[in-house]
Amino acid sequence: MTTPDPAFEIFLVAPPGLENALLTEVLNKGFPSPQITPGGVVFQGQWSDVWRANVTLRGATRVLARIGSFRAFHLAQLDKRARKFPWGDVLRPDVPLRVEVTTRKSKIYHAGAASQRIETALKESLGATISAEAPLTLKVRIDDNLVTFSVDTSGPSLHKRGFKEAVNKAPMRETLAALFLTECGYTGNEPVLDPMCGSGTFVIEAAEIAAGLEPGRAREFAFEHLATFDPAALAALRNRPSSNGITPHFHGSDRDSGAVRMATANAARAGVEAITTFSHSAISDLQRPEGPAGLVIVNPPYGARVSNKKPLFGLYDSFGRVMKERFSGWRVGIITTDAPLARSTGLTFAHETAPIPHGGLKVKLYLTDPLP
Repeated sequence: MTTPDPAFEIFLVAPPGLENALLTEVLNKGFPSPQITPGGVVFQGQWSDVWRANVTLRGATRVLARIGSFRAFHLAQLDKRARKFPWGDVLRPDVPLRVEVTTRKSKIYHAGAASQRIETALKESLGATISAEAPLTLKVRIDDNLVTFSVDTSGPSLHKRGFKEAVNKAPMRETLAALFLTECGYTGNEPVLDPMCGSGTFVIEAAEIAAGLEPGRAREFAFEHLATFDPAALAALRNRPSSNGITPHFHGSDRDSGAVRMATANAARAGVEAITTFSHSAISDLQRPEGPAGLVIVNPPYGARVSNKKPLFGLYDSFGRVMKERFSGWRVGIITTDAPLARSTGLTFAHETAPIPHGGLKVKLYLTDPLP
């Protein structure tokens, strides 16, 4: 009987303020005993959990595997212990590495000097090549004299699903959209409509969830370059059957015909064109889709400067009136920087999130109960 590999800490990075939404998803996906920590969610797991987290989690920005730690109070000690570290258990000598060091409240306070020592140890004890363009990043945190090594197992941010070739001027990242959908209580069993859909992120993300399509089914990951990588396990995750049940239909519209074309093309690349419809429409012309009530979610313009906001109050007012007149039974979620803009819809909000970083600004989600 083989002994299972020891568990290690896996850190799932989330946008600040949406850790609870990521925790909800992680619990729903059955990962073991996750806990919120500043900037994300942590749990103890195996390498198979690392692969599954990257492929299946929609809200995580990236997945860090904490591969070990030791105490070091000066550079000579760091050098000696880094040379004895079992790098070969996780890293391959033929795969170039990038090393990123941060230091805080430690006797080793010079991140550059620490980075040089660790890079030299990697070159001389593992035979690794150090490169700024490497496919793998080793993140080193020296905090209160504890040196912790983490491997970024994702590579490019996990919002890069591999389907969205066309984006509009202020795109909503897929990971952020997924977490906002979770905040709205969306689980895949109701229609979703975005009347200012841009490149279609909310609609496509909701449709993929309903169809049971894994977010990482088509992209590459940094973990494929690790010594621990199991190609068969990744293939099995990617080839899991999607939902064959009856799925709702998903709707997007926009007053910009170019955005409608972008969203339609992006949905086709993602394989959800059969359950999505995008149309050219102004808010005032928006009609309730046939079928059951669901969720309206929208990321309207909010104007970066106060002087830009005056014309927007009319837009928000028009949106609110259309919702109240035509969307009885639907919940409405609005993402905006500005509470007065949200209130100008005339809608009553039952829930709002903490401020969330987005595009250099701080936004909140304002969510209603089902409209009367």
